[in-house]
Amino acid sequence: MLTAMQSFDNPLAQLRRTHEAQVLGLLRRQGQLSRAELGSRSGLSRTTLYDIVSGLLASGTVVAAEPQGPRRRGRPVELISLNPAAGYALGIDFARRAVHVAMVNAAHEVIGTAGEEHPAGLGLDSRVALARRLVTALGAGTPQPGSLGAIGVGVVGPVPNAGTEPNGRLSQALYEAFAAPVVLDNNTRLAALAEATWGAAAGCADALYLRLSYGVGGGLVVGGALHRGADGLSGEIGHIVVEPGGHRCECGGRGCLETVSSVGAVLSAVRAAGGTADSLPGLVRAAAAGDRAVLDVLGVVGERVGRVLAALCNAIGPSALVVGGELTETGAPLFGPMAAALREGFAPFARSRLELRRAVLGDYGGALGGIALVLHDSPLLARYTTPVQQSRADDVSNEEADDLVDGGTRERH
Repeated sequence: MLTAMQSFDNPLAQLRRTHEAQVLGLLRRQGQLSRAELGSRSGLSRTTLYDIVSGLLASGTVVAAEPQGPRRRGRPVELISLNPAAGYALGIDFARRAVHVAMVNAAHEVIGTAGEEHPAGLGLDSRVALARRLVTALGAGTPQPGSLGAIGVGVVGPVPNAGTEPNGRLSQALYEAFAAPVVLDNNTRLAALAEATWGAAAGCADALYLRLSYGVGGGLVVGGALHRGADGLSGEIGHIVVEPGGHRCECGGRGCLETVSSVGAVLSAVRAAGGTADSLPGLVRAAAAGDRAVLDVLGVVGERVGRVLAALCNAIGPSALVVGGELTETGAPLFGPMAAALREGFAPFARSRLELRRAVLGDYGGALGGIALVLHDSPLLARYTTPVQQSRADDVSNEEADDLVDGGTRERH
């Protein structure tokens, strides 16, 4: 079972965690491997590898088995693989109007995903109860509350202090409901993390993500790490002013990007222009049918969003730009003007290397990002506290200590 997430100042414990992550990462990506294969691919010495694998076997995180088929002469080669039953991680996204959950086992196999919309303003207790019901509904074999290793949770708005212990009413309620450590972060930032880990920006060290939904926000991956900013305020793209003196925003300002490009703002603009679309599905249908009022509004929205993205890209220089959220379901009428404004505003000498991509993880991006947070599957998570085997935190071999003194973390990522 995954252990509680802890933070250690001990550099030897950090080195051990790095070695464990190296071995587990190889097994996740490549499946069963012999000890010799793990050694050659990880770069770890034989002594260090033996110590790491022994610890993972003892904790039940990995299992050993002899290969199938006819036996060869000599001692059989033992194959090491992740133990799917070793633990589970849960991701929950508390969006403005829905709750989405996703669960994976220790081998990163998705057990299931589930989601349900709810009225805006639903109370905290009701949302936690909905999350618990969705987890229970994931199907046979789903671990019961108390058997989870950790929960990564996405919430709307700034999260000043992402932590490992229950923090605030929501964290406490989830801890009581699931009996597992809880880590919170902004749900849009987590969606950015998920897209950079598994989605449209997978493999990109620097990525910018924008979500156009009932709210507007974003996330930034810089140098391979998710950027939270001072007081957890990174990613508040929706509060960049695009229309000075415009409509009042819920943040207290006027003319923020959210006041013109959120789903609600777009529907209001369509009605003001004489259109009849009164819901997101209706907006999507009207855009596909070529409704002039809808196309005009989406053209303006796309152009404004594109200008903001161009300015951000000029300042940040991401290698990938991803846009997601429900509004993107309108397709080309939104993306066409957005891409045109982005190209016009982006630095000419860099235009050829930046591609506007549509998010691919959909409604479950925030929940999957929560899972990425607690499973430490990616170097993007390097600045977060991570699951470790506390019982072995100080049990580090002399050879590992020598590696540390020599600066020899060859597998650093």
